[in-house]
Amino acid sequence: MASTADHASRVEAALFSGKAAQFPVVASWQRSKMLHRIDPGQDRPPERLTSQQLREVHERAGLLLHASNPSLDSLYRAVGDVGCSVLLADADGVVIARRGAVQDDQTFDEWGLWTGAVWSEQREGTNGIGTCLVEKRPLTIHKDQHFQAKNADLSCTAAPIFDHQGDLMAVIDVSSCRADLTAGFSRLIGCAVMDAARRIETMYFGAMFPDCRIILTGPDPVACSSSTADQLATLIAVDQDEFVVGATRQARRAFGLSAEDFARPMPLSRLRGQVVNAEEDYQTAERRIILQALARSGGNVSAAASAMGISRATLHRKIKQLDLKR
Repeated sequence: MASTADHASRVEAALFSGKAAQFPVVASWQRSKMLHRIDPGQDRPPERLTSQQLREVHERAGLLLHASNPSLDSLYRAVGDVGCSVLLADADGVVIARRGAVQDDQTFDEWGLWTGAVWSEQREGTNGIGTCLVEKRPLTIHKDQHFQAKNADLSCTAAPIFDHQGDLMAVIDVSSCRADLTAGFSRLIGCAVMDAARRIETMYFGAMFPDCRIILTGPDPVACSSSTADQLATLIAVDQDEFVVGATRQARRAFGLSAEDFARPMPLSRLRGQVVNAEEDYQTAERRIILQALARSGGNVSAAASAMGISRATLHRKIKQLDLKR
């Protein structure tokens, strides 16, 4: 590892090179230095919430934590054997959940890879969690890409998690302080992290719309290519009247939906581009309801009419109008 002075000099040289527009990491370094006034050579420990503050954060994030647990467990099973810690941070960069091997607990605690630690870019400069929150994209901050020299032994791979309204609500991160962890292996970890993020979004979305039908809409037609993880979270929620009441970030992007679109009723047929014949749809729906009522009553018109809340004469008339054969 380069010395603190060497790392600070490298950061300063990159900032004065004018490469911020070309390289995202340098742009993050620039925010760390100019906006957040962080010294790359400082050696202060990570900020941590008090026990009471962390309890309050957990209370607010209850549904997120519940939706995340299966994916955190699964991701840890995939990367835990190679000395990695799995972290879930909220939109403020506070670590609210983690998975790690017991034998590594002391090491990760000393690094601040622990619940209650704050990894926002404002606090720690360029890092996996904080920079992912700012840039809202999957990324890896590998070793000396970190802004602060004290974090230059870490390799962090993170992915954003968006809520049911398409807003950023959390970041999932895999961090390691192993000296032999290569950038290439970190990119492989990135695939698993992305998949976990989208699965959490899917679980959270379903929990927010428990009484709705959730429809997987397929690949994003806007993107040149769509990963399996993106397809997983391209979801819309439809109520009992076939109105769209919710959509994930991927679905909003795919169909060009904004918050204003959800301020008024939105028929599912609109998203599917269907030409609607209201009269024909009404007759089809009425026909289906009557046939199902007759089937449930074993063909007994009186029982079917009673179940539908109409008179026997009315049902006979509708059967004739719709040319239904019992």
